[in-house]
Amino acid sequence: MPDDRTGDAAGPPLLRDHTTLRLGGPARRWVRATTTDDLVAAVADADGAGEPVLVLGGGSNLVVADAGFDGVVVEVATRGVRTDTDPEGRPSSDPACGGELVTVAAGEDWDELCARAAASGWVGVEALSGIPGSVGATPVQNVGAYGQDVSQTLWSVAVWDRHERRRRTLSAAECDFGYRSSRFKRETGRWVVLEVTFQLLRGELGAPVRYAELARALGVDEGARAPLAAVRDAVLGLRRGKGMVLDAVDHDTWSAGSFFTNPVLDETAAARLPEDAPRWPADGGVKTSAAWLIQHAGFERGHGLDAPDARVGLSTKHTLALTNRGGAATDELLALAREVRDGVEAAYGVRLVNEPVLVGCVL
Repeated sequence: MPDDRTGDAAGPPLLRDHTTLRLGGPARRWVRATTTDDLVAAVADADGAGEPVLVLGGGSNLVVADAGFDGVVVEVATRGVRTDTDPEGRPSSDPACGGELVTVAAGEDWDELCARAAASGWVGVEALSGIPGSVGATPVQNVGAYGQDVSQTLWSVAVWDRHERRRRTLSAAECDFGYRSSRFKRETGRWVVLEVTFQLLRGELGAPVRYAELARALGVDEGARAPLAAVRDAVLGLRRGKGMVLDAVDHDTWSAGSFFTNPVLDETAAARLPEDAPRWPADGGVKTSAAWLIQHAGFERGHGLDAPDARVGLSTKHTLALTNRGGAATDELLALAREVRDGVEAAYGVRLVNEPVLVGCVL
């Protein structure tokens, strides 16, 4: 049975204790689901009772209101990794086997999976190392970094369909992936991810390096390959330098990662950008850098931290991260986000879109 928590003498559970931003008020009710059956039952029972549901994974992509969540939080604490060749999840020893189908419970830690993949010779997620959160959240956002994203290796997703009240398995094509987007994100509230299956090649070298910054860190040309462990180490080093690897004592990591997505513009809007603004073809349009826009609109790293009592501010390492410096309120962080968003729009006519999910609050 799921662990149903309604709080104790000290009060109900607080979302701030379960999000990387360390923000968010209490939940009215809390259920910790450690099996897939318990996860389905918790969501289905709440839906049947007409109770609002917040499905919580690693809490790395959430901005929760100071008032909290007036419903049931279903914490996804499921565990398990298995392959198509070994029910215990060990990689196949058959040298003729060119790849693995690796099925992972939604509650597994994403970076732990990346570490296991690098150690096991599973190729295709090494450049996604260091991203905080749970495996179940990765297809929702189509998580990506350094030239890789989840859609490149995802085989299928096992889900609970809250509309049809049944379990389903969706193929990669049915997930309708786009840049930091998917069917799961667009059809908000319908899907609960139960398990994710990845099709990963096997080998000692990572996938071809498609990101210039990563290629420079590895000392290889773009398109070349490097050992899996070296790619993982290089990515972790780059992310640490930007405050994007969780560290309890580093307030630059008390964030939701990149707060704004890189805008994808039509040709007309892209033509209005300064000549030196970054540009890449993407999804039938032109993608530019949100970090570049923020910085060139006058918001430098550490913006907002001049006051000695500042509780929110841009990371001192990266302009895309909005951070809690300790004791902040969600309203303070949202005020900073509006300042940055509106400043970029005033300077360049581009309205930035938040990447984290807002719970009980608006930007």
